[in-house]
Parts: sequence; C-alpha cells; structure tokens
Amino acid sequence: MQSWSVPPVGKLEPEPGPVHVYDAASGGIRRAGPDTGTARLYVCGITPYDATHLGHANTYLTFDLLNRTWRDAGLEVNYVQNITDVDDPLLERATATGVDWQQLAADQIELFRTDMAALRVLPPTVYAGAVESIPLVTDLIAELQQGGSVYPVPQPDGGPDDLYFRCTADPKFGSVSGLSAEEMLTLFAERGGDPDRPGKVDPFDCLVWLQQRPGEPAWETPLGTGRPGWHIECTAIAREYLGETFDVQGGGSDLTFPHHEMCASQARTATGAELAQSYVYGGMVGLDGEKMSKSKGNLVLVSQLRADGVDPNAIRLALLGQHYREDWSWTPELLTAAEERLARWREAVRLESGLNADPTLTAMRAALRNDLDAPAALAAVDAWAGASLAMDSDDPDGPPVVAQAVDALLGVSLA
Repeated sequence: MQSWSVPPVGKLEPEPGPVHVYDAASGGIRRAGPDTGTARLYVCGITPYDATHLGHANTYLTFDLLNRTWRDAGLEVNYVQNITDVDDPLLERATATGVDWQQLAADQIELFRTDMAALRVLPPTVYAGAVESIPLVTDLIAELQQGGSVYPVPQPDGGPDDLYFRCTADPKFGSVSGLSAEEMLTLFAERGGDPDRPGKVDPFDCLVWLQQRPGEPAWETPLGTGRPGWHIECTAIAREYLGETFDVQGGGSDLTFPHHEMCASQARTATGAELAQSYVYGGMVGLDGEKMSKSKGNLVLVSQLRADGVDPNAIRLALLGQHYREDWSWTPELLTAAEERLARWREAVRLESGLNADPTLTAMRAALRNDLDAPAALAAVDAWAGASLAMDSDDPDGPPVVAQAVDALLGVSLA
C-alpha cells in the first residue's frame, strides 16, 4: 500500500535521552524505546469507508509526536500502520450507497493520505493493507490452529466452518485492558464482537477467518475461500514487520478492548512473548458532549476544514493544545485560539532578533519526553514569542532556532 509524502522536517541536532509515555497495561509512566538504534511503533489505521474526522487526526498526531520525539532523541523509527481495506463497515457502506466497495476504499484511502500530508504527519515506514496481507494472516492462523488455539464454528446457514481464536489459550487474557469480565462482555458486544454466536466455546472467542458469504468478496487460501477477521490482521502485520515484541502499540482509547486485547492474546499464544512493551492511547474527541464517531455522524472533517480555507497548521495546533490522553470536545473557539497562536508565533519568528532559544528548546524537549506533554511545549513557545515581541532582544539566532524546533518537534510550519 502506498503511503503519503514525507513533509519537510526542521533541522535540529538530536539530543539523546529517554522518552517516557503512559502504558495503559501497567497503568504507569514508563520508558518507551531503546537507548540507541531503532524504536518500533505500530498504530492501528482506518477502515476506509468515510472521511478523516478530528478524532482520527488526534490519534495520528499523538503518534506523530512520539515519532518526532524519538527522532529528536537520536533514534531511528520503524513505524507500521495498517489499513483495514476489507471489513463489514466498508461493505455495508458500499451497499448502502451503491458504490463498488473497492472504489469506496480507494477514494477514502486517498482522502486520508491527503489529510495526513496536509497535517504534516510523518508517514509510516510500512503502510500495509489487510487485503495484501492475507498470506501473513493465514500463516498465523494456521500456526495457531496447529497449536489448538483456533477452532471451527459452523455457519448459521451451512457452508464451510468459520474459524475462531480460543481466548482461554492465553492465561493473560485481559491484562492489556485490566477490565472485569462484565465490562469486557459489554464492550465486546458494542465493538463488533459476537458473544452470543452459537458454536463458540467462550463468549470472548473472536473471529479470525470468515468463510465467504453470498455477494461478499473472498480470497482462496488454504483455510478456505473467505477473508480475515479484524484483530488477527493487526497481529499478523505487526509481527511480520516489527518482530515478536516491539516498543509501542498505539491507537485511540476505544481500541484497548477488544482490539488490542485480542491482538496481544493471539501474539502471546503464538510466540509466548508480549506483542508490545507499552500500549499507548489517545483520548476521544467529542462534539456537543458526545464522542465523535462515524456511526453517530457527529463529525468535524479535516477535509472540510481545509476546504473552508483553514490552515492545516492551525488544525494541528488546536489538536496539540490538549494532552493526548485526555477526552475533550471540539469547539470553534479552540480553532480560533489556535489560529491566533499560529499568527503570533509567525510574527515572532519573523523578527530580526529575539530571546535566546536555548531555554525554550530545553523546555519543549523536557515536556515532550515526559508523556508527550504538547500543551507544556506549546506554553514554552508562547512564552518565548510573547517576550520576544514585547521587548528588544538581541539574539538573531533565536527566531530561526525556534522556528526549526517548532517544525521538528511539533510538526507546525511557521514559514
């Protein structure tokens, strides 16, 4: 799958040092990434049946911050993102709109790429679609099947058996989310699970291979003619490109259960190793007091804001103004404040001289390496800009260094 173009990145001399993030599985702040070498990141991508909304953008900006912070610490980054280019929501939307499902997916993937490029999000190293990854998925399912943790479940109307993962094969099932069985059962039913399907051994067992249904796309494989389940797709892609255990698995907080729980259990069952060292989540973005989601239709679209003439750098600043782990609601006032902040910063970096930038750069790095505290980093730039605009300062290197730091660390262009 083709990714999007790499944006220009401000030039800063890297400064080695640890990066810490909040790991949801352990419930605490911990170091993420190695001392030297390559940090490995997997972020769950979109199901391309609708346009990129600000909840999506918030998630991908969160991990763009991590990517940039790791790079500023002198690390290389192997960043893998999937795209679920065949799944029930996509097929349902295609049927409802009378559009070919492949065309719908292609159109929305291209719109997503365009939005990410406009927001100056660094592209993944590997951008892998579910369809192109079917051989990886079937190999992993066969491996689990051989070990006894995948079993057949009859189709309701006959036909070849579907295949399910046996969650009790993993003694640590539930360790990522830390939820009670009652909480997990409620969420499993709400988030695409099928706890009441006849023939399952356990309500939490999840689909890994769906045999072909009438009128639906399918691929011929040793497992039968069908398509992969959602969770196994990410497990297989992550393992292929990042190895048995990588540094961070990320996404929106609604992926904690069942998606990341199932991914982790499948991986542990296959290899005996943890899939990721840390599980990091962006908060939910709301509108009018409700979570912004495609199913509810209460969306603010990145593409619509761009079409209305909003500078993507202002959109980015509006999102970075909230700590990544917080749940918050979008308002027009947040965008207005971000536009004013962007104008003030641009005015300050156009000065012939300003305050010395070293304390500001130090503060930005400290904030971002402490659980990606973007609001604190923004406050440091605010303080520099305000002081530089309010007084005669004699450091000609201050404005260009701050401009490069804002570009490199926050992804905001002040040009």
